[in-house]
Amino acid sequence: MIEASAVVVSLEGERVRVKLGDRPGGCGRCDEPGGCRSARLAYAFGTPKEEFVLPNPVGARVGDRVVIQLREGSALRGALLSYGLGASLLLAGAAAGHALAAAGREDGMALIGAVLGLATTLVINRLLHRSRNWRASFAMQMLRLDTVCSAGPSGGAS
Repeated sequence: MIEASAVVVSLEGERVRVKLGDRPGGCGRCDEPGGCRSARLAYAFGTPKEEFVLPNPVGARVGDRVVIQLREGSALRGALLSYGLGASLLLAGAAAGHALAAAGREDGMALIGAVLGLATTLVINRLLHRSRNWRASFAMQMLRLDTVCSAGPSGGAS
């Protein structure tokens, strides 16, 4: 299981909005000489989401530190669907377009087949995103409260 610490920032009925505490990222050698800088790939298309709304089975309150969990393999399954399916259908469409083309038109038909493969990927991904069972397999859950020692206003010495 993949776990991350978070802080509860607001209550929304029986759900809570949590903000990730640490930003996980690779081996930690990104900016050192010889580091691969792979964690920066996460920012290529914008800042990753830091806040999530989750069910509150542990009765957390604003300011509580919690641990959230994502099932092992969820990230890989999502990446394979997004990128693997797209690459596979792009290549399959290009190959089919090339094979079905008349002599001298192979490149144009390969391009059309590749575009149709990507369009098919988009449709499949949208349909899966609407599937409640598929989304549930990626759901994060709040596991427990981290034990935090904090003295409130009345907890000081008198």
